Amino acid sequence: MKFLVDNQLPPVLARQIQDEFGEEAVHVADLGLQEASDSALWAYAAATNAILISKDEDFVNLMLRSYSAGLLWIRMGNCRTVFLLNVFRRAWPRIVERLRKGERFIEIR
Repeated sequence: MKFLVDNQLPPVLARQIQDEFGEEAVHVADLGLQEASDSALWAYAAATNAILISKDEDFVNLMLRSYSAGLLWIRMGNCRTVFLLNVFRRAWPRIVERLRKGERFIEIR
């Protein structure tokens, strides 16, 4: 699986997904896409068969119009990076299981 981590989330999340969980992940800043529009990021995720990880509700609306990419929608307010990484650490087995079953939209609270 491939993951694309959006701007509102720290680059270290992409590194955690790669180093700790063994999945391919990249942060939009590492691709030079930090200024890209939501629709451009959605198109990039679809073209690369990546699952977008974002806090941005606009991607939910894009998904409703075009189910071309997967979305992990983070529904947490501002929090420390350590807290966010621990949430992912605990939730990751369930996230992967759901994605492997074909789910394309997962909400994380």
